[in-house]
Parts: sequence; C-alpha cells; structure tokens
Amino acid sequence: MESITLQSVVYQIDGQPYEGRLAYDSSRVDPLPGLLMAPNWMGISTGAEEIAKSVAEQGYVVLIADLYGQGIRPANGDEAGGAMMPLKNDRALLRKRMWAAYDTLRNTSFAKVDSSKLATFGFCFGGCCSLELARGGAPLKAAISFHGTLDTPNPIDANSIKGAVLVLHGASDPLVPNEQLPVFETEMNAAAVDWQLISYGGAVHSFTDPHANVPGKMMYDAKTAKRAFIAMHNLLDEVFRD
Repeated sequence: MESITLQSVVYQIDGQPYEGRLAYDSSRVDPLPGLLMAPNWMGISTGAEEIAKSVAEQGYVVLIADLYGQGIRPANGDEAGGAMMPLKNDRALLRKRMWAAYDTLRNTSFAKVDSSKLATFGFCFGGCCSLELARGGAPLKAAISFHGTLDTPNPIDANSIKGAVLVLHGASDPLVPNEQLPVFETEMNAAAVDWQLISYGGAVHSFTDPHANVPGKMMYDAKTAKRAFIAMHNLLDEVFRD
C-alpha cells in the first residue's frame, strides 16, 4: 500500500469540527470513483484506516466519515457505545453527519473524485449509517453494509434510495436479530429497490474485523471476509461501469 496516501480532512457541521481520513493513490491524475466509508462503533481507528487503504488500492478515493466529532475517538466499548447510541436513536442526526461527510468526499481538493460515481460502505454500526444515507436520498450508485443492523424508524424512506443495496450478513450474528431480515426485505421490495442480502453460514458479528475475538458473538472469519469484499467489489464494478 506504499502508493496510498492517508490524508486528514477537517470539515464543519454546525460550527463543530469533524476530522475524516481520505485514502487515495496520489499517483493517479484521472478522476476516480469516490467511496464514503462508515467505520464501526470505534470510529476512526487504525483498523478502519487499513481497510480504507486496501479498498483505495482497487482504484477508489475513500473517505472515512467522522461520525462523532474531531477528537472523539473511543478507547473501549463503553466509550464507543456512549458515542454511538445518540446517533442510533436519532437517525436524522446520523444522516446529517453522513451527508456532511458525503459532501466532503464529493468536493475534496486532495484527490480527483468522479462525482457521478459515488457509493458508501460500512461496518457494523457503519453499515447502518450507509443504509441510512441511502434512505436519505443521497445520489449513490450503491450502499453496502457489512454485518450491520437493518432496522430503520421510517421504512417508507426506502422510496428515496437511488442506487443498489448490498447487505453482507453473518447468518449466526447475535447482534442483528433474525426478525430484522424479513422486515428489511419487505421494506426493499415495497420500494422496488435493487437489493441483495447475502447470509454467510456460520459467520457472526464483525466477521471482517481481524481483531474481533469473542467466540459466538464477534469473531473474525477470513474466508467469509474475503467473499464479502469480493461481493462488494463485484457490485461496484457493475454500478460504476460506463
């Protein structure tokens, strides 16, 4: 990943500073598709940065959204929960913060972004965030959720989704209740969304996170993670094709 630059990007929401991370290949002078990445509940972390860089290597400009605010970097689960829950309980505020990051990616001066080719992907809480941005009507070619919750307070908002939706789900994930799946499918079908939901047998929560090590609850699964990223890249190749 030597060619990938990781750049701090500070932006404002209601006068408060937020600091995302932009991953891009500085040797590329042509406009590239832009991907807004919503990290898991730990927010911007070394692990999130590694994912962003690996995805950027595939020919994308990737911005990790700062959902909590500059300087708010949870050090443990309690701090992460304290930062996350106000957003999970206020989807309008969550969407506002995702929209701000979306606009920052689209208008960045650090790298050339093809503003006609934008998508979002997220992990756990970030998967929820990516789906909410799509439900909020953002001009996205795709929204991709890795082991994220699927519930939303206003299912009718799915009518505002403009691109394809891909949900990559651990079939044994205890943190995404099974009853959310048929409700989500009904929501997507009612709005005639181009959607896919892939359930990976045996996978639990956080299956893409190499640091997840709570058996039966949150556990890294290298084989499933590889399959899920391939599914994401296949969809992005499709929706970004000229």
